[in-house]
Amino acid sequence: MMIMLLVLPLLTALLMLLWPRLAPLLTLLSASVCSLLALQLLLQVSGQGSREYLLAGWPAGLAIAWQADTLSSLLILLTALLQLLVGLYAFATRVRDQLHQSFWPLSSLLQISLTALWLSRDLFNLYVCLELLALVAVALVSLSGRTAIKPALNYLLLSLFGSLCYLLGVVLLYGAYGVLDIQGLASQWQASWLTNSALLLMSLGLMLKAALWPLHVWLPAAHAAAPAPVSALLSALVVKGPLFMLCLLWLRLASTEQAQAMASLFAFAGLCALLFGGWSALRTPYAKVLVAYSTVAQLGYATLALGLMLMFKQPLIFAALWLFVLAHALAKAACFLAIGEMSATLGGKRLTILKGASQTMPLAMFAFAVAGGSLIGLPPSGGFLAKWALLQGIWQQGQSFFWPLALLLATLLSAAYVFRVVVLAFDRAEPVAPDFSPQLLPQWLALLPALAVWAMALFSEHLLLLLRLEA
Repeated sequence: MMIMLLVLPLLTALLMLLWPRLAPLLTLLSASVCSLLALQLLLQVSGQGSREYLLAGWPAGLAIAWQADTLSSLLILLTALLQLLVGLYAFATRVRDQLHQSFWPLSSLLQISLTALWLSRDLFNLYVCLELLALVAVALVSLSGRTAIKPALNYLLLSLFGSLCYLLGVVLLYGAYGVLDIQGLASQWQASWLTNSALLLMSLGLMLKAALWPLHVWLPAAHAAAPAPVSALLSALVVKGPLFMLCLLWLRLASTEQAQAMASLFAFAGLCALLFGGWSALRTPYAKVLVAYSTVAQLGYATLALGLMLMFKQPLIFAALWLFVLAHALAKAACFLAIGEMSATLGGKRLTILKGASQTMPLAMFAFAVAGGSLIGLPPSGGFLAKWALLQGIWQQGQSFFWPLALLLATLLSAAYVFRVVVLAFDRAEPVAPDFSPQLLPQWLALLPALAVWAMALFSEHLLLLLRLEA
């Protein structure tokens, strides 16, 4: 089953070269089958424990090994479902937005690179997946044409620098231990200047690729230039890959002393991301840039949770970290698709075009508002569930009120930039042409992930149980 999740998107991308006119249909068919396979894999793993596959039957240590645990299975399912959703949106708007035909094979390659990354537990295999992911993401950003060349080039150059940092760290570890499998490496791991240097280099590269504060400079421009389906994939999925690898490094490899030394820095970076990202979203005049800076801010929750997890080793905080990731992915897919639909229909990039959108495009505006409620953390959304789990983990450690107060301030900033859009949308609408008739299907597709992030509350107990077992 794991190998089918990897092979099917690759075969789909190759078939598109033979039958380019069938590319949208092939993409949607592949994503649908992968969603069913991913759901089956999650059910198997949650019932029977983690599963491992050794490529081509080679022995462990030589073979490329894939390992599916609960977290990996959840992320694979999320990837396949969002691939299907964004593919449907791209298909529905392809004529109006003149979406480049290359989107379809590139999106399939994006899916396989992410799936392989979620399954990999070898530092070099992770590097290969990360490079494929970055190259495909850069190509997707450039699909908007000449206006996207500069943001895509900046993304590429910074991504290559991040890859170089990560690869240097891998080389140091291989020179010292002669093994790159995470489990085998962890059994030999010793805190030293070499491992400290390797961890810092690899973390620098991964933070740059994940657009974590203060290394987020490429993200707003890339989002602003990319087509709406690409922005949704970038924010919901692409930046989560390096974050996943960062967690593997610090939670499964680093010694307790190393983790404690970096915990405060990660927590501080997460807090700064919450404040800086929220303030930047509050000030920008552009709609997609607002949602992009919101991504910087929301990733701050995950970085903060990682820092607190390194401090306290609390399973509930680990669950909160990945609940933030799941909720953010669904909410941001909804936000970018809704903003993209309103911008394309109303004609413009500035927030001012959203004036009266609650009357001219109520469904898309409702999708944005519902997703924004999760970003704020309103109950019973997935964002609220993640914040509540994080606060419970902090309280169980008997901590002071500093972290809850910081989360309260970040919540107020999130509310400020979300309500900035909502208030504008409820202003009196400008007159529209008599033949003004926005498409309904893309707006419904934007609403689906927004509703899904609120539906996370229905499965909160099961999600918390699954994620705490992975800590």
